[in-house]
Amino acid sequence: MKSQTLLLTLSGTDRPGVTKTLFAALAGHPVTVQDVEQLVVRGHLVLSALVAVDADSGAADEVISQLRQDIRRTAAALDMDVTTVPGAMEDADRRRGRVHVTILGAPLRPSAVSRIAEEIANRGGNIDRIRRIASYPVTAVVFEGSGAELVDLRRALVAAAAEVGVDIAVQEAGLDRRGQHLVVIDVDSTLIQNEVIDLIAEQAGVGDQVAAITEQAMAGNLDFATALRARVGLLKGLPVGVLDQVRASLQLTPGARTLCRTLNTLGYRVCLVSGGFAEVIMPLADELGIDDVRANHLGVRDGLLTGEVVGVIVDRQGKQAALEEFAEKYEIPMRRTIAIGDGANDVAMLEAAGLGVSFNGKAAARAAADAALSVPYLDSVLYLLGITREDIEGADARAGVVTPAPPLIRD
Repeated sequence: MKSQTLLLTLSGTDRPGVTKTLFAALAGHPVTVQDVEQLVVRGHLVLSALVAVDADSGAADEVISQLRQDIRRTAAALDMDVTTVPGAMEDADRRRGRVHVTILGAPLRPSAVSRIAEEIANRGGNIDRIRRIASYPVTAVVFEGSGAELVDLRRALVAAAAEVGVDIAVQEAGLDRRGQHLVVIDVDSTLIQNEVIDLIAEQAGVGDQVAAITEQAMAGNLDFATALRARVGLLKGLPVGVLDQVRASLQLTPGARTLCRTLNTLGYRVCLVSGGFAEVIMPLADELGIDDVRANHLGVRDGLLTGEVVGVIVDRQGKQAALEEFAEKYEIPMRRTIAIGDGANDVAMLEAAGLGVSFNGKAAARAAADAALSVPYLDSVLYLLGITREDIEGADARAGVVTPAPPLIRD
């Protein structure tokens, strides 16, 4: 025979001692606690508790009646509202088919939240909890829900998010959101705002010629390897010392340092993959605490570039292979790998990763990714991992890193 239950919910102004007072009142009755939830929003407290009458209590109905009266008196003394619902049961559906939907907006409009919630409801999903995890430089909120089929929900929400102008990620809840991850980041136009080959070409005075070859490759007239060899061939004879100037001109994407620093603090493995050149990237990787780098190598002889690419070219398939090799090296399951990129050259890597993130990506990258970010801040990826802005700033404060004050909100 099942125990009789009572769901009680207190709401009102938050202050110290409310939780203690409620459970002290419950302690005077033969009940056990089955579930507790508490939420404070801008100083307003909502506290719910599901209790069951002990199985050996004879007059369960009388216990419930007395308990309801006692809780009403307790709420009145606290100057809070209370509801009591006999016969409530634990929600088993919340433990099945759980998903996390992360929404990022700059700004986040009510119409966007309404549309996302509508799509979840239309697919039989229920939103169990909503929490904000960042207020700047973007607003990020997480819907924790259940009841909807993951793939179908993701497809619908990605389309809806594009229509209402927000970024979104739909992920299965569970242990894989915790523990160590491998994060593999593309370099050109992702970690940095530049294209390294273009910077070198400018130093060599062949910027226009290199751009023309790049345009042919983007039009599909040349594959990546052929285009890379052709562009590098134009650099023949360039003094290798020029690469120092190229390194000095690299511009990190906003949030790149914060992303790498936070991932390092968490003990994640962070690696770079690039169709660019290790000779330019390695000093930056060392500065950012990167674990591994896979990139192309420029031929050098007598202090001059030979115009050749040395070794295996890191192309579309090479990036996927690097992701898989890094995962094997660090003994991290592929389902806990994250790949971040922006171009067609990143598609295979994005598709192979447990979570593929398109960062201001081209159409091919957006189509291949599980999440597409259009905001200019690379550390927004952290919100997809459930890491809050408060977590980031707390870790920075302990490390002595000064973070900027929140920007003024303007209409």
